[in-house]
Amino acid sequence: MTVRIHPTALVEEGVQLGDGTAVWDNAHLRAGAVVGRDCIIGGKSYLADGVVVGDRVKINANVYLCSGVTIETGVMVSAHVVFTNDRFPRATTPDLAALRSSAIDDHTESTTVREGATVGAGAVIGPGLIIGRFAMVGMGAVVTRDVPDFHLVVGSPARSTAIVCRCGPPLLRLTQVLPVDGASALTCAGCARTYSFDGLAVTESDG
Repeated sequence: MTVRIHPTALVEEGVQLGDGTAVWDNAHLRAGAVVGRDCIIGGKSYLADGVVVGDRVKINANVYLCSGVTIETGVMVSAHVVFTNDRFPRATTPDLAALRSSAIDDHTESTTVREGATVGAGAVIGPGLIIGRFAMVGMGAVVTRDVPDFHLVVGSPARSTAIVCRCGPPLLRLTQVLPVDGASALTCAGCARTYSFDGLAVTESDG
């Protein structure tokens, strides 16, 4: 198995690419980016210095991954997703005398997308966040707070609207009145996986 890099892609010296990974047309991977095994880096996507991507990750076309972003194993990042890493960005120093560096500094905040999650097309992800395991971010969502494991969030700002299974479909639609006392059992009609839902917390059942 080998790494495949499209002739028009720019992969700077110092980028680490795992076996079986494909980098498509006009993608730009900056020195210091790390990509795991069996990944797809879509056309015209940008991975900044310090980006870490796990194994078997799909990054579709025109995705912007800034410094400080970690993508764990099995994540899907759909087309035109934008990550951010500075809560109060400015182009220049306060006196306007010089451009601020784009290098990682004290303003850079880290965001992690946990294993198995999906980020829908056109979503914008704010700085310093965690998107939980097997969570799903709806297309066009603006994420300004952490997303719990197995939650579907939509809108601007994004809000939880459902609990989803590992295989994707909703297990439970959330209403304005959430269960708060005691745990409820959830079973996926598609794959028969079971979960426990207590308040906002979702836990996979043993076995």
